[in-house]
Amino acid sequence: MSIYVWDNNRPFYSYSAYWKQICGYRIQKLSIDAGFTCPNRDGSLSFGGCTFCNNDAFNPSYCNDKKSISQQIEEGIEFHSWRYKKAQKYLAYFQAYSNTYAPLNILQQKYEEALSNPNIIGLVIGTRPDCIDETKLDYFVKLAQTNHIIIEYGIESCYDKTLERINRHHNFAQTQWAISQTVKRKIRCGGHIIFGLPGETKTDMLHEAEILSSLGLHSLKFHQLQLLKDTPILKEYECYPNEFLTFSFPEYRDFIIDFLELLSPYIVIERFCGEVPLRFHSQYNWGTLRNEQIVQSIEKRMLERGTWQGKNFRFKAKK
Repeated sequence: MSIYVWDNNRPFYSYSAYWKQICGYRIQKLSIDAGFTCPNRDGSLSFGGCTFCNNDAFNPSYCNDKKSISQQIEEGIEFHSWRYKKAQKYLAYFQAYSNTYAPLNILQQKYEEALSNPNIIGLVIGTRPDCIDETKLDYFVKLAQTNHIIIEYGIESCYDKTLERINRHHNFAQTQWAISQTVKRKIRCGGHIIFGLPGETKTDMLHEAEILSSLGLHSLKFHQLQLLKDTPILKEYECYPNEFLTFSFPEYRDFIIDFLELLSPYIVIERFCGEVPLRFHSQYNWGTLRNEQIVQSIEKRMLERGTWQGKNFRFKAKK
Protein backbone atom coordinates (compact mmCIF):
# COMPACT_ATOMS: atom_id res chain seq x y z
CA MET A 1 0.00 0.00 0.00
CA SER A 2 1.22 3.50 -0.83
CA ILE A 3 2.36 5.69 2.05
CA TYR A 4 1.36 8.74 -0.02
CA VAL A 5 -2.03 10.33 -0.75
CA TRP A 6 -1.78 9.05 -4.33
CA ASP A 7 -2.20 5.42 -5.31
CA ASN A 8 1.36 4.44 -6.22
CA ASN A 9 4.73 4.24 -4.51
CA ARG A 10 6.50 6.92 -6.51
CA PRO A 11 7.57 9.98 -4.48
CA PHE A 12 5.36 12.31 -6.52
CA TYR A 13 1.78 12.23 -7.81
CA SER A 14 2.42 11.04 -11.35
CA TYR A 15 0.18 11.82 -14.32
CA SER A 16 0.38 8.32 -15.81
CA ALA A 17 -0.57 6.71 -12.51
CA TYR A 18 -3.49 9.10 -12.10
CA TRP A 19 -5.00 8.20 -15.47
CA LYS A 20 -4.40 4.50 -14.98
CA GLN A 21 -6.27 4.79 -11.70
CA ILE A 22 -9.15 6.68 -13.37
CA CYS A 23 -9.44 4.59 -16.56
CA GLY A 24 -7.79 1.30 -15.64
CA TYR A 25 -5.51 1.44 -18.68
CA ARG A 26 -2.93 3.69 -20.30
CA ILE A 27 -4.06 6.73 -22.25
CA GLN A 28 -1.98 8.99 -24.47
CA LYS A 29 -2.39 12.61 -25.53
CA LEU A 30 -2.47 13.51 -29.22
CA SER A 31 -1.48 17.08 -30.05
CA ILE A 32 -3.82 19.01 -32.34
CA ASP A 33 -3.18 22.27 -34.20
CA ALA A 34 -6.68 23.64 -34.78
CA GLY A 35 -5.56 26.86 -36.44
CA PHE A 36 -6.03 29.21 -33.50
CA THR A 37 -3.92 32.28 -32.84
CA CYS A 38 -3.65 34.38 -29.69
CA PRO A 39 -4.32 38.01 -28.73
CA ASN A 40 -0.60 38.56 -28.35
CA ARG A 41 -0.09 37.76 -32.02
CA ASP A 42 -3.08 39.11 -33.92
CA GLY A 43 -2.76 42.67 -32.61
CA SER A 44 -5.66 42.55 -30.16
CA LEU A 45 -3.16 43.04 -27.35
CA SER A 46 0.21 42.85 -29.05
CA PHE A 47 2.21 41.32 -31.89
CA GLY A 48 4.95 38.72 -31.79
CA GLY A 49 3.69 36.62 -28.88
CA CYS A 50 5.26 36.05 -25.50
CA THR A 51 9.01 36.62 -25.49
CA PHE A 52 9.82 32.95 -24.80
CA CYS A 53 7.45 31.47 -27.39
CA ASN A 54 8.35 29.52 -30.50
CA ASN A 55 5.26 27.38 -30.98
CA ASP A 56 6.77 25.38 -33.84
CA ALA A 57 9.15 23.85 -31.30
CA PHE A 58 6.31 22.08 -29.48
CA ASN A 59 4.28 20.69 -32.38
CA PRO A 60 4.86 17.08 -33.52
CA SER A 61 5.36 16.60 -37.25
CA TYR A 62 1.79 15.41 -37.89
CA CYS A 63 0.32 18.64 -36.42
CA ASN A 64 -0.63 21.01 -39.18
CA ASP A 65 -3.62 23.31 -39.21
CA LYS A 66 -3.99 22.70 -42.95
CA LYS A 67 -5.15 19.17 -42.09
CA SER A 68 -8.54 18.45 -40.59
CA ILE A 69 -8.71 17.62 -36.91
CA SER A 70 -9.86 14.11 -37.80
CA GLN A 71 -6.82 13.60 -40.05
CA GLN A 72 -4.45 14.85 -37.34
CA ILE A 73 -5.97 12.40 -34.87
CA GLU A 74 -5.56 9.43 -37.23
CA GLU A 75 -1.98 10.39 -38.06
CA GLY A 76 -1.27 11.06 -34.39
CA ILE A 77 -2.43 7.59 -33.40
CA GLU A 78 -0.14 6.10 -36.05
CA PHE A 79 2.71 8.42 -35.00
CA HIS A 80 2.52 7.33 -31.35
CA SER A 81 1.75 3.65 -31.89
CA TRP A 82 5.40 2.59 -32.05
CA ARG A 83 6.38 4.40 -28.85
CA TYR A 84 3.26 3.97 -26.70
CA LYS A 85 2.15 0.47 -27.59
CA LYS A 86 0.16 0.08 -24.35
CA ALA A 87 -2.04 3.11 -24.99
CA GLN A 88 -5.65 2.03 -25.50
CA LYS A 89 -7.44 5.38 -25.75
CA TYR A 90 -6.44 8.99 -26.36
CA LEU A 91 -7.04 12.56 -25.26
CA ALA A 92 -7.10 15.14 -28.04
CA TYR A 93 -4.70 17.87 -26.91
CA PHE A 94 -5.52 21.24 -28.43
CA GLN A 95 -2.04 22.59 -27.85
CA ALA A 96 -0.94 25.23 -30.35
CA TYR A 97 -1.54 28.84 -29.32
CA SER A 98 -4.74 29.79 -27.41
CA ASN A 99 -7.43 27.18 -27.97
CA THR A 100 -10.40 29.07 -26.58
CA TYR A 101 -9.64 32.23 -28.54
CA ALA A 102 -12.60 32.07 -30.94
CA PRO A 103 -16.40 32.37 -30.86
CA LEU A 104 -18.15 29.52 -29.10
CA ASN A 105 -19.71 28.10 -32.28
CA ILE A 106 -16.22 27.68 -33.82
CA LEU A 107 -14.94 25.99 -30.67
CA GLN A 108 -17.90 23.60 -30.68
CA GLN A 109 -17.21 22.52 -34.26
CA LYS A 110 -13.56 21.76 -33.54
CA TYR A 111 -13.98 20.05 -30.18
CA GLU A 112 -16.90 17.93 -31.28
CA GLU A 113 -15.09 16.80 -34.42
CA ALA A 114 -12.32 15.48 -32.17
CA LEU A 115 -14.77 13.78 -29.82
CA SER A 116 -16.50 12.05 -32.73
CA ASN A 117 -13.52 9.71 -33.07
CA PRO A 118 -14.22 6.56 -30.99
CA ASN A 119 -10.59 6.43 -29.82
CA ILE A 120 -10.85 9.87 -28.21
CA ILE A 121 -12.21 9.86 -24.64
CA GLY A 122 -11.68 13.51 -23.85
CA LEU A 123 -10.02 16.85 -24.55
CA VAL A 124 -7.10 18.76 -23.11
CA ILE A 125 -7.46 22.42 -24.04
CA GLY A 126 -4.46 24.71 -23.68
CA THR A 127 -5.25 28.40 -23.44
CA ARG A 128 -4.53 31.75 -21.79
CA PRO A 129 -6.40 32.86 -18.64
CA ASP A 130 -7.71 35.94 -20.47
CA CYS A 131 -9.21 33.85 -23.30
CA ILE A 132 -11.91 32.17 -21.25
CA ASP A 133 -15.33 33.31 -20.08
CA GLU A 134 -18.26 31.89 -18.18
CA THR A 135 -20.24 30.98 -21.32
CA LYS A 136 -17.37 28.85 -22.63
CA LEU A 137 -16.84 27.27 -19.23
CA ASP A 138 -20.52 26.36 -19.02
CA TYR A 139 -20.18 24.63 -22.41
CA PHE A 140 -17.22 22.64 -21.05
CA VAL A 141 -19.39 21.55 -18.11
CA LYS A 142 -21.81 19.97 -20.61
CA LEU A 143 -18.96 18.25 -22.46
CA ALA A 144 -17.55 16.95 -19.17
CA GLN A 145 -20.77 15.06 -18.45
CA THR A 146 -19.75 12.39 -20.97
CA ASN A 147 -16.06 13.11 -21.65
CA HIS A 148 -12.85 13.81 -19.78
CA ILE A 149 -12.23 17.57 -20.07
CA ILE A 150 -9.09 19.34 -18.86
CA ILE A 151 -8.44 23.06 -19.29
CA GLU A 152 -4.72 23.93 -19.16
CA TYR A 153 -3.83 27.53 -18.45
CA GLY A 154 -0.50 29.11 -19.27
CA ILE A 155 0.24 30.59 -15.86
CA GLU A 156 3.99 31.00 -16.56
CA SER A 157 4.56 33.18 -13.47
CA CYS A 158 2.64 34.27 -10.38
CA TYR A 159 4.22 37.74 -10.49
CA ASP A 160 2.80 40.67 -12.43
CA LYS A 161 6.24 42.23 -12.96
CA THR A 162 7.35 39.06 -14.75
CA LEU A 163 4.15 38.73 -16.79
CA GLU A 164 4.63 42.28 -18.02
CA ARG A 165 8.28 41.67 -18.87
CA ILE A 166 7.57 38.58 -20.98
CA ASN A 167 4.78 40.35 -22.91
CA ARG A 168 1.85 38.35 -21.52
CA HIS A 169 -0.58 41.28 -21.43
CA HIS A 170 -2.62 39.83 -18.58
CA ASN A 171 -2.05 39.90 -14.83
CA PHE A 172 -2.07 37.20 -12.18
CA ALA A 173 -5.49 38.26 -10.91
CA GLN A 174 -6.90 37.17 -14.29
CA THR A 175 -5.18 33.81 -13.86
CA GLN A 176 -6.70 33.39 -10.41
CA TRP A 177 -10.17 34.25 -11.76
CA ALA A 178 -9.96 31.80 -14.66
CA ILE A 179 -8.76 28.94 -12.45
CA SER A 180 -11.34 29.66 -9.73
CA GLN A 181 -14.19 29.69 -12.26
CA THR A 182 -12.95 26.43 -13.80
CA VAL A 183 -12.53 24.70 -10.44
CA LYS A 184 -15.92 26.02 -9.28
CA ARG A 185 -17.52 24.11 -12.15
CA LYS A 186 -15.65 20.93 -11.21
CA ILE A 187 -13.73 20.90 -14.49
CA ARG A 188 -10.22 19.49 -14.23
CA CYS A 189 -7.79 22.40 -14.37
CA GLY A 190 -4.08 22.26 -15.21
CA GLY A 191 -1.37 24.88 -15.29
CA HIS A 192 2.03 25.57 -16.83
CA ILE A 193 4.74 27.36 -14.86
CA ILE A 194 8.21 28.41 -16.10
CA PHE A 195 11.27 28.53 -13.86
CA GLY A 196 14.11 30.90 -14.72
CA LEU A 197 12.18 33.85 -16.14
CA PRO A 198 14.07 37.17 -16.04
CA GLY A 199 14.18 39.02 -12.74
CA GLU A 200 13.00 36.10 -10.62
CA THR A 201 15.13 34.72 -7.79
CA LYS A 202 15.14 31.18 -6.46
CA THR A 203 13.21 32.42 -3.43
CA ASP A 204 10.59 33.97 -5.73
CA MET A 205 10.18 30.70 -7.60
CA LEU A 206 9.96 28.51 -4.50
CA HIS A 207 7.28 30.81 -3.07
CA GLU A 208 5.16 29.99 -6.12
CA ALA A 209 4.65 26.48 -4.70
CA GLU A 210 2.52 27.96 -1.92
CA ILE A 211 0.64 30.25 -4.33
CA LEU A 212 -0.09 27.48 -6.84
CA SER A 213 -1.16 25.09 -4.09
CA SER A 214 -3.84 27.55 -3.02
CA LEU A 215 -5.56 27.75 -6.43
CA GLY A 216 -7.31 24.37 -6.58
CA LEU A 217 -5.33 23.11 -9.57
CA HIS A 218 -5.68 19.48 -10.57
CA SER A 219 -2.31 19.21 -12.37
CA LEU A 220 0.88 21.11 -13.16
CA LYS A 221 3.53 21.11 -15.86
CA PHE A 222 6.94 22.49 -14.97
CA HIS A 223 9.16 24.07 -17.61
CA GLN A 224 12.73 25.24 -17.28
CA LEU A 225 13.19 28.43 -19.28
CA GLN A 226 14.41 27.28 -22.68
CA LEU A 227 16.22 29.99 -24.60
CA LEU A 228 15.09 28.99 -28.06
CA LYS A 229 16.40 30.33 -31.34
CA ASP A 230 14.62 33.30 -32.87
CA THR A 231 12.90 34.38 -29.66
CA PRO A 232 13.07 37.83 -28.03
CA ILE A 233 13.98 36.31 -24.67
CA LEU A 234 17.18 34.84 -26.13
CA LYS A 235 18.22 38.31 -27.28
CA GLU A 236 17.31 39.70 -23.86
CA TYR A 237 19.46 37.06 -22.18
CA GLU A 238 22.41 37.85 -24.40
CA CYS A 239 22.12 41.54 -23.46
CA TYR A 240 21.33 41.11 -19.75
CA PRO A 241 22.53 37.66 -18.58
CA ASN A 242 22.70 38.75 -14.95
CA GLU A 243 18.93 39.20 -14.95
CA PHE A 244 18.42 35.46 -15.42
CA LEU A 245 18.85 32.56 -13.00
CA THR A 246 19.96 29.74 -15.28
CA PHE A 247 20.02 26.12 -14.13
CA SER A 248 22.38 23.34 -15.04
CA PHE A 249 20.46 20.08 -14.96
CA PRO A 250 21.82 18.98 -11.53
CA GLU A 251 20.86 22.40 -10.14
CA TYR A 252 17.42 22.19 -11.68
CA ARG A 253 16.89 18.65 -10.36
CA ASP A 254 17.54 19.74 -6.78
CA PHE A 255 15.48 22.90 -7.22
CA ILE A 256 12.49 20.91 -8.49
CA ILE A 257 12.72 18.57 -5.53
CA ASP A 258 12.80 21.55 -3.15
CA PHE A 259 9.74 22.90 -4.98
CA LEU A 260 7.87 19.59 -4.81
CA GLU A 261 8.44 19.40 -1.06
CA LEU A 262 6.54 22.70 -0.70
CA LEU A 263 3.76 21.81 -3.16
CA SER A 264 0.38 20.32 -2.30
CA PRO A 265 0.48 16.51 -2.54
CA TYR A 266 -2.94 16.60 -4.23
CA ILE A 267 -1.65 18.19 -7.45
CA VAL A 268 -0.84 15.72 -10.22
CA ILE A 269 2.60 16.30 -11.79
CA GLU A 270 2.35 15.95 -15.55
CA ARG A 271 5.91 16.87 -16.46
CA PHE A 272 9.09 18.14 -14.85
CA CYS A 273 10.59 20.04 -17.77
CA GLY A 274 10.09 21.14 -21.34
CA GLU A 275 11.62 19.33 -24.30
CA VAL A 276 12.02 20.59 -27.86
CA PRO A 277 13.88 19.27 -30.93
CA LEU A 278 17.57 20.10 -31.06
CA ARG A 279 17.19 22.30 -34.13
CA PHE A 280 15.41 24.89 -31.97
CA HIS A 281 18.01 24.89 -29.20
CA SER A 282 20.41 27.69 -28.52
CA GLN A 283 23.72 26.95 -26.82
CA TYR A 284 22.12 27.61 -23.44
CA ASN A 285 20.00 24.44 -23.18
CA TRP A 286 20.66 20.93 -21.86
CA GLY A 287 21.61 19.31 -25.14
CA THR A 288 20.50 15.72 -25.76
CA LEU A 289 19.19 14.94 -22.27
CA ARG A 290 15.75 13.35 -22.81
CA ASN A 291 12.63 13.75 -20.69
CA GLU A 292 12.62 10.10 -19.62
CA GLN A 293 16.18 10.43 -18.30
CA ILE A 294 15.26 13.60 -16.43
CA VAL A 295 12.27 11.98 -14.71
CA GLN A 296 14.37 8.96 -13.71
CA SER A 297 17.12 11.18 -12.33
CA ILE A 298 14.70 13.33 -10.31
CA GLU A 299 12.92 10.31 -8.89
CA LYS A 300 16.21 8.60 -7.98
CA ARG A 301 17.43 11.77 -6.24
CA MET A 302 14.16 12.10 -4.31
CA LEU A 303 14.55 8.56 -3.01
CA GLU A 304 18.17 9.29 -2.06
CA ARG A 305 17.02 12.35 -0.14
CA GLY A 306 14.19 10.44 1.50
CA THR A 307 11.69 13.02 0.40
CA TRP A 308 8.39 13.32 -1.46
CA GLN A 309 5.94 15.80 -2.92
CA GLY A 310 4.24 17.72 -0.13
CA LYS A 311 6.70 16.76 2.59
CA ASN A 312 6.96 20.40 3.71
CA PHE A 313 3.55 21.52 2.47
CA ARG A 314 2.25 24.03 5.00
CA PHE A 315 -1.47 24.02 4.25
CA LYS A 316 -3.09 20.62 4.44
CA ALA A 317 -5.68 20.69 1.68
CA LYS A 318 -8.63 18.36 1.49
CA LYS A 319 -8.53 15.68 -1.17
